[in-house]
Formats: sequence, C-alpha cells, structure tokens
Amino acid sequence: MKTQIQTADMPPRNIGDKVANALIYIILILVSLTCILPILHVLAKSLSADRFVMEKSVYILPKGLTFAAFERVIGDPSMVRSLVYTIIVTVLFTLIGMILITCAAYPLTKKRLKGRGVISFIFLFTMYFSAGVIPEYMLINNLNIINTPWAIILPLTFSAYNMIIMKSFIQTNIPDSLEESAFLDGASHFTILTKIVLPLSKPIIATLCLFFAVGRWNAYQDSLYYITNAKFYVLQHKLFLLVGNASDAASIAASEGSAVMGSPEVLKAACIMFATIPIVCIYPFVQKYFVKGTMVGAVKG
Repeated sequence: MKTQIQTADMPPRNIGDKVANALIYIILILVSLTCILPILHVLAKSLSADRFVMEKSVYILPKGLTFAAFERVIGDPSMVRSLVYTIIVTVLFTLIGMILITCAAYPLTKKRLKGRGVISFIFLFTMYFSAGVIPEYMLINNLNIINTPWAIILPLTFSAYNMIIMKSFIQTNIPDSLEESAFLDGASHFTILTKIVLPLSKPIIATLCLFFAVGRWNAYQDSLYYITNAKFYVLQHKLFLLVGNASDAASIAASEGSAVMGSPEVLKAACIMFATIPIVCIYPFVQKYFVKGTMVGAVKG
C-alpha cells in the first residue's frame, strides 16, 4: 500500500486553501507596497530636478534625473560631521547596551539566585513607569553631561525589554547541564559567559544589536532636550530641524556654516535618504539572524 505524504511544498488541494493563500499574498503585497512606495517616492524626489519637485509632478520615478542634491548634501561638512558623529554614538550606545543587558540577563537565568523574582519585577516596573522628562533632565544636568555625547548615550542604554528577550533566549537554548559540565572542569561564571553562552547566542545578539542600533539611529528627541551645541547634533536632529522648517531650510543650513542650498523639498528628500542608507546597508548582514533570534528568544519569559 502506497502512503501519500503531503509536504509543505505541495500545492493546496482545495479551493479554500487557494483562496486563503491568495489573500495572504495580497495582504503581504499591500503591506510591502506601503513600506516601499514612500521610500521610492522620497528617492525619486531626491534625484529629480528642483522645478519638477516644486510642481509636485514627481511620484515614483525621478524627473530630470540629477544627483545635485546628494552632491550638495555630501559636500556639506556639517552633514558629514553629523553622520560620522551619529555612527560613533550608535556604536557606543549599542556596545554599552549589549554589555549591560547581558550582565543582567545571565544571572537572572539562574534559579539559585536569591531574590531573582524581585529583581525581575524591578526591571519590569521600569518598562511601564518612568520618572518623566523633567526629573531625567535634572539628573543629566546634575551629572554635568548636558551638551556631551553621554547625554544621549547613557540614559537609554539599558533596555528591560531587550534584557528579557536575552534572558528568554539563554533559558530556552542553553541547557543547565552544559554549564554544570563546565563548572566541573573548573570554569568560572565569566568563562562560561564568554566562552559558552555568548558564542551560542549569536542570533539573539545580532537581533538585539539591530534593535539598539536602529533605535539610537532614529532617535532625536533626547538630542532636542539635552543638546544645544550644533556640533553635537546627531543626524536625525539635523533632519528634524530641516523637515520641521522646510521653508527656512536655506537659512538653517547657512546658520551652521552649511554648503547645502537648493529647493527645500529636494533638500529634505536627499537628507532623508542620506540618513536612511547606512541602516539599509547594514540590515542585510544581520537579516539571517533577525527572525531566528526574535522567534526563539520569545518562546518563554
């Protein structure tokens, strides 16, 4: 007797499955278009001649193809300086954040840790309740780090949400027996963490690094609160000022000694793409870890 085995690669056998699959594809295509079309529109504007953009005749494809806007942005010392500064801040923020959540998550995976539940509750409490902007500003001011990179690095480096994901991943994927064997061989906690836990946690490390980096790269509100010196503006801060004051874009650029001139709309589009490209270039290298790390890390809390 032959046994028929239906695999995931086989086509659906009934109309209901076909309709369901068609609806899924349609929804995914629509969601993809809502993400891609705005990017293509901004890219088209950044590559179009000023007059076509001012006439609002640019949609998906550029008109009067020109790279003049990008040349003006890249040739602007203040924009390039902000880009380099933002990259440095993002790298430091991600590195410090990963160190902190790893040092917090690893001990909390140990059932023998006394007070583990209380400590976990304290971390969870910070996810839902915060002191607010004014107390945070007073703290940063008392630490004398206003108008320094540390004002936008230190306050948000620890993420309770990311710590819980890291903790869940370690509990789910690294058996206690492996660590017990290492203890019998004379390994210390630090050795186990660096030689066993971290090498086996590459998917979740890549995922959380992406969370930290994208979050820091896109943030600008803390820079608005704590930074008044233009040389410490992150790229998104400059972009916020540019987008929020499109009609005064030229005067803003001139006040910072900027070489950027031209149509405000084209300028905004070029600056947006200039700020987006670095993250877009990095994402493909960590994409293979992203889904795996997120799914496995969220199995249990």
